[in-house]
Amino acid sequence: MPLDTGLPSESLSVSPSGSKGERFFILDSAAPESAQNPAPSLVQSLFGLSFEQLSALIKHFDEPAFRARQLAQALYRDWINDLDAVTTLPIALREKLAAEGYVIGLPPILQTFRSIDGTERYLIGTSGNQTVETVWMPDGDGAEDDGDDATPSRRRATICVSSQIGCAVNCQFCLTAKLGIERNLTPGEIAGQVVAVLRRHQVELGRDRINLVFMGMGEPFLNYDAFMDAVRLLVNEVGLPASRMTVSTSGIVPGIERFAREPIRPRLAISLNASNNTVREAVMPITRKWPIEAVLEAARTVPLAPREKITFEYVLLGGVNDSLVHADEVVTIARRAGFPSKVNLIVWNPGPGIPYHQPEAEAVQQFQQRLIDRGVPAFIRRPRGRDIYAACGQLKKTTEANS
Repeated sequence: MPLDTGLPSESLSVSPSGSKGERFFILDSAAPESAQNPAPSLVQSLFGLSFEQLSALIKHFDEPAFRARQLAQALYRDWINDLDAVTTLPIALREKLAAEGYVIGLPPILQTFRSIDGTERYLIGTSGNQTVETVWMPDGDGAEDDGDDATPSRRRATICVSSQIGCAVNCQFCLTAKLGIERNLTPGEIAGQVVAVLRRHQVELGRDRINLVFMGMGEPFLNYDAFMDAVRLLVNEVGLPASRMTVSTSGIVPGIERFAREPIRPRLAISLNASNNTVREAVMPITRKWPIEAVLEAARTVPLAPREKITFEYVLLGGVNDSLVHADEVVTIARRAGFPSKVNLIVWNPGPGIPYHQPEAEAVQQFQQRLIDRGVPAFIRRPRGRDIYAACGQLKKTTEANS
């Protein structure tokens, strides 16, 4: 991990770029010197440790138990990114921690891309000099009005979080699939994306309304333990409510079954993306292992809170899954599911080398209306950050808009 985990300055340069009528901004933020020169392997991050782990560490140093709470406060509530700045801890303890190779370890934001719509995409540093992507969407993604009472003095935003570097699921319409799978992220690297972005935007928890969607790079249920450890950190230590979190899965049945037994968990979204197994297998090869029926059976085991619904995410691919016949089949799936559900329709976001095209706007509206007319709640997700490759299915550690 880089020793200096501070967020880099944006004061260096801001340059407009783009092509084909698109205009976006790259905030050129040079990586801190220590991010360019990785620390020795003995460096250990404090960020990502649970309170129980912090307590064990404090006990190891023969310090009073209350020091663990002070350290947790500095890490997860005050978002301090330098061990020397944790002044609630005695200098001697900070020196002991440093001597054994401990650093705060909050992942640094190495590069920022800003869209014309206000969305920001970040390349965030991880161990091994690798990067992962995270997205900030002011005002959410427009999929559904959830009754939020945001006012000018109460911001609303959504953070899209990654769980892996790359992805192994190989959905044919997704740019992230082009990367393949590089590795799983640790709990600290997952939760650290969130805190790095909260810190950057000086979010006031309890006042600002922040949603988290685990829909970035990777399949969360293929990194289940680290993902859920990160969720527990974000709920128990950072203070974000699980009810404002959603995790999307391509349909990893064993993961859904484990998820159903969690006492604290986000809401569940299932990437459906087709109305029958034949079409779904063509665009999502994982269907060969777990067909739609098996995914629904697993999802039925998830206990839902009052008014909670499971979301079906449905990427509309022109001429592939966007006809009214497909819409009728989605209605059948929703009716037979056996649990309250809604459908989020996502117009496919283009990427180089992906052999699909967007459906016509009229076809999208007709698809949505067909679902609504047959009693299935359906919403069209507004694309965010498409000009900077920040939209759904576009995350590929891209450093240029047309790369």
